Amino acid sequence: MFSVAFCIGVLLIMVITNWLYNWWNPKCNGVLPPGSMGWPLLGETFHFFARNTSSDIPPFVKNRMQRYGPIFKTSLVGRPVIVSTDADLNYFIFQQEGQLFQSWYPDTFTEIFGKQNVGSLHGFMYKYLKNMVLNLFGPESLKKMLPEVEQASSVNLKRWSNRTTIDVKDATAQMIFDLTAKKLISYDSEKSPENLRESFVAFIQGLISFPLDIPGTAYHKCLQGRKKAMKMLKNMLQERRENPRKIRSDFFDYVLEELQRKDTVLTEAIALDLMFVLLFASFETTSLALTLAVKFLQEHPLVLKELTEEHEAIIKRRENPDSGLTWSEYKSMKFTFQFINETVRLANIVPGIFRKTLRETKFKGYTIPAGWAIMGIDTNGASRNFMAFGGGMRFCVGTDFTKVQMAVFLHSLVTKYKWKAIKGGDILRTPGLQFPNGFHVHIFEKDK
Repeated sequence: MFSVAFCIGVLLIMVITNWLYNWWNPKCNGVLPPGSMGWPLLGETFHFFARNTSSDIPPFVKNRMQRYGPIFKTSLVGRPVIVSTDADLNYFIFQQEGQLFQSWYPDTFTEIFGKQNVGSLHGFMYKYLKNMVLNLFGPESLKKMLPEVEQASSVNLKRWSNRTTIDVKDATAQMIFDLTAKKLISYDSEKSPENLRESFVAFIQGLISFPLDIPGTAYHKCLQGRKKAMKMLKNMLQERRENPRKIRSDFFDYVLEELQRKDTVLTEAIALDLMFVLLFASFETTSLALTLAVKFLQEHPLVLKELTEEHEAIIKRRENPDSGLTWSEYKSMKFTFQFINETVRLANIVPGIFRKTLRETKFKGYTIPAGWAIMGIDTNGASRNFMAFGGGMRFCVGTDFTKVQMAVFLHSLVTKYKWKAIKGGDILRTPGLQFPNGFHVHIFEKDK
């Protein structure tokens, strides 16, 4: 009896030892980048999600760059990952999109954004959805939308200037959500009995958090927020089906037309996931970037001076100083676009660009096995090797809309108003960017 138990014990130890060895030394037909796979199953996930106050390279990445170099291996949420801060490798990944690499996000992102979200689709379906969105947010549509964006900025800034203080993050998020929701689904927060944005706020809390789906965790609240928002969107779509409009006036009308076509490839599930992602991405990432932009301008007077001069020059060149922004004026904002690109890079809610290796790839003496994930991170500022608004050929379909909103808001802000920081403004990354105490400012009109 003792000998049988002893043999089973020895066998069990051998199995566990072999499993641990394989975890810490993954198989590879070549040389893997240096790094640590961390604890079995957990990997280095806890280190990755650790809170920090850096506005630049996360400590998780910086520490490993110093130890292993610009390309290193790790394991996050049970998945082997190559982290690249190497500009050449990141550019190579973008160039080989669809051949050696394809867009990929962790399973937790898929759970949150939906299995049919635009970021997880490839080939024909991705192009199809991208073209749908560009019909709404493409250059021609944005030209017509420019006065609405300027009107929203002007009205809200005027309202905020009559208050003692406003939280820039919350205020800009509400402004952008109202504008976007109106364009997408004709949603009016003042008339609707349900608060759609409230569901997204709950969703945001756990978007980039440790993926533990039990009551009380941020991730669980995130999934509950998604469920509530999706239910509201589904009800709105059903209501529109029952009461169709004769003239197409928003994105929902366009979606319904597509769903009714006999040869359509669109499904209701895909349409609702798309709507969810568009609503979230349009206001959350942009409001974060605008908050960071106002904070940067507050802390860097010379940047504020140059930005203000560029926008005041636009007004001086007009025959009528009170006329609205034109498309040519918007396209002339060179310094503004540089400032926006750098701000968005630092405000990016996702810590890097995620890809998956389709087949074994060799680069700079290293081998990246097929099926491994790659997280590309920019450490040198926006350049040809990095795109602040997306990754390579799969650029963010809302890029131009985001730029318009930010540029127009900054134009209205710096030409007509000044502001004073009251409290907050502290940055927290987990690893996504947050303002845990908000950023409260007092906005007041400039002397005429």
